[in-house]
Amino acid sequence: MSVYTSSNLHTYSACFCSNLMLLIFLSFADGVVKVDPSGLNGRKVFVYLACAFRYGNDELDVIGLSFRRDIWIQRIQVYPPTGENATISPLQESLLKKIGDQGYPFSFQMPTDLPCSVSLQPGPNDSGKACGVDFEVKGYIANTPISADEVIEKKDTCRLMIRKIQFAPANNKAGPKADITRQFLMTDKPVHLEASLEKEIYYHGDPISVMVKINNETTKIVKKIKVSVEQRTNVVLYSSDCYVKVVCSEEFGETVNANSTFEKSFEITPLLSNNKEKRGLSLDGQLKDEDTHLASTTLSKGGKEMQGILVSYQVKVNLMISSGGLLGGIMGSDVNVELPLTLMSPKPAGQTSQLIPWKVETTNEDHLLDKEYRTKRNST
Repeated sequence: MSVYTSSNLHTYSACFCSNLMLLIFLSFADGVVKVDPSGLNGRKVFVYLACAFRYGNDELDVIGLSFRRDIWIQRIQVYPPTGENATISPLQESLLKKIGDQGYPFSFQMPTDLPCSVSLQPGPNDSGKACGVDFEVKGYIANTPISADEVIEKKDTCRLMIRKIQFAPANNKAGPKADITRQFLMTDKPVHLEASLEKEIYYHGDPISVMVKINNETTKIVKKIKVSVEQRTNVVLYSSDCYVKVVCSEEFGETVNANSTFEKSFEITPLLSNNKEKRGLSLDGQLKDEDTHLASTTLSKGGKEMQGILVSYQVKVNLMISSGGLLGGIMGSDVNVELPLTLMSPKPAGQTSQLIPWKVETTNEDHLLDKEYRTKRNST
């Protein structure tokens, strides 16, 4: 079985079985199935795209329970053609010219309210696939699109995991600002704290600049300033659960004396490399053999409420204040303010879609075919 490509095509991934070859493009939710009709024996070829939430490892499925819930699924028939996919993309058209008469295109229209691919970081001793939201494209040979009585053998299927991500908007606005005025017992004047971000959107790995302004009109002393970033993960399925984890925290030994002002910009950088041991941390769907990073902020699209895993961040500025004297440590108190943070990835040059390949799952006997495909693709 041979796979042909063209230098003017975007990169795609392939998956093989005995009668099918499934091709998924990098830049669109479009693809092509290469079908060998000689082995179908009157059966049909279907392709489905499913968005699902995995909340348990497959190894736990010992009593027939499913630890996977479909959030959205769509099936289409690609062979024999039904005529519904009359319009094909330029990429599909170019590839069909290379494949020949055995190529059949398919396209999926995904709702805007589907979540992005997010995985929950396993603990150091956890094994198996990580929990989270993933997307699967599967081609299979069957008599009907779905039937509980029909048994579909593994050799008659080919499947490909892809991921859906959101890129940061092109326009970056001014950052948010928040302030608070706190008055303490036994004092007639307050402490005023103001914090602001330089811009609205920050990219993964970039330092985050937090401007802090303090007007201390009391007789108390600001002993430390703590700046942290919290990740908030909302798991929205049957009910809504919220998990908050600190992904970056730094203390600065800046002192603000009584009846004085202070103004300074602090920089912090939340990185996954500093949070490898935190179980349940939300990460962007991981590409095969590549590193990932902290999950991007979920930007809601459309009027319907999203299901799955929704991620947001906030910057927290905390002032540790003591009253001075012998009881200063005991009588101390805190003043804090919170800022919303948008943490995302920039849109790559030339990228026109939020769907890109994730990994290929094939049988052992398909490995040589997959190796032959990669060799031919890389030689173009």
